[in-house]
Amino acid sequence: MADKIKIVVTDLDGTLLPSRGEVSKKNYECLEGLGQEQIIRVIATGRTLYSALAVLPEDFPIDYLIFSSGAGIMKWENKELIYSQQLEAGEVYELAEILMKQEVDFMILDPIPLNHQFWYYQSGKKNPDFDRRLSLYKQFATPIGKMEDSRRDACQILVILPNKVDGFEELKTKFQDIKIIRATSPLDHESIWMEIFPIHISKGFGCQWLCNHLEVSREESIVVGNDYNDIDLLEWGKYAFVVENAPQELKLKYPLTKNVINDGFAYAVEKVLGKDSIRLTSQQARDRYL
Repeated sequence: MADKIKIVVTDLDGTLLPSRGEVSKKNYECLEGLGQEQIIRVIATGRTLYSALAVLPEDFPIDYLIFSSGAGIMKWENKELIYSQQLEAGEVYELAEILMKQEVDFMILDPIPLNHQFWYYQSGKKNPDFDRRLSLYKQFATPIGKMEDSRRDACQILVILPNKVDGFEELKTKFQDIKIIRATSPLDHESIWMEIFPIHISKGFGCQWLCNHLEVSREESIVVGNDYNDIDLLEWGKYAFVVENAPQELKLKYPLTKNVINDGFAYAVEKVLGKDSIRLTSQQARDRYL
């Protein structure tokens, strides 16, 4: 089995990285071992590049970083940006106009690699999770003062909803070239984030682009995820797993691995490759935890 696996892809928050804490020793060593076996290691995250770089050390043992849910891909060794996509200014303006009419709170993220910068609109309704993200990135945030401010190229539009999802069918019907990806807030772990991207953006599409780039087949892949924004990734991978802390809806649909706090990523890899297939002999990995 080990000789048939060429690429391993994992989500970051809630899959490899607990909400409070660091990547575990076992998961870190698993990544090191995969590298020794010349298996390509990829993190696919909804985080922006800025946010991902804030939590991943420069020498973290991966080969590629897929960020912003597939809107950008970085070669990790030299931090080279090898792929990016964006929404065009005219379409962003039209989308913003509809969202304002729906009275929802949203952020227009600048094109990659500066997509930690954004313009934002607030409806005035109570939305603690939106306020929390705004506070975290206040040095990068600019309010939309007039409608024309929203006419700008963007990596994505992020809509933050404190409760149920409504009104997005209109967007899907009117705009045939956008994709709306649902995620659970990484901040309060309850609010709903609806991320609007160009149509071909998803973690799964990003993985397929990377595999084409590297001349690797999806039939040679293992993927691990934990949330709704991982569905395309889980559908794409040959061997797909969700961690035990995933929503019940996903746990009923995909093979299960252990909780993120119980080394779920490493356990999933071992289920496919076998424990003896990954030689965990990296001095760097041992030194990190001694």
